[in-house]
Amino acid sequence: MSEPVSPPPLPVTWRPRRGRVVAYGFATLIVVGAVVMAALIAQPFKLPDRLAIVAFGCAVAYVLHLLGRVRVEADERGLTIVNALRTHRYSWPEALEVTMVVGDPWPRIDFSDGSTVGIMGIQGSEKARADRATAELRALIRERGEASDV
Repeated sequence: MSEPVSPPPLPVTWRPRRGRVVAYGFATLIVVGAVVMAALIAQPFKLPDRLAIVAFGCAVAYVLHLLGRVRVEADERGLTIVNALRTHRYSWPEALEVTMVVGDPWPRIDFSDGSTVGIMGIQGSEKARADRATAELRALIRERGEASDV
């Protein structure tokens, strides 16, 4: 069992390091590639075709941005969980427990209404960082939320 972690000072934001680098790196590569391809593509392709190539590259970059923006923010009022498609806002008393099972892609938070939300902002692939962030979040929930001190 790991040693207890004290809650970090608020406000605090957890975000994945590798996931952001990969998402924004590929987004940049795809947009630049689409622009170069549109500029150098053979003559039968007209301006609308070239614009469509750039627009498709930008659409792919937007999807990658959705994956790169994931994070968890904790402040005095509660938690903001920004996942790829949805943003959830919860007050501290609503949060019960955060769990991360070995092999899971990200931790989950259980809430008082019976719902469970995955936290994509803490990536299980970043093992040491994920363990530390989960422990810090767990400490905050125990300090500020309705979690038991078991």
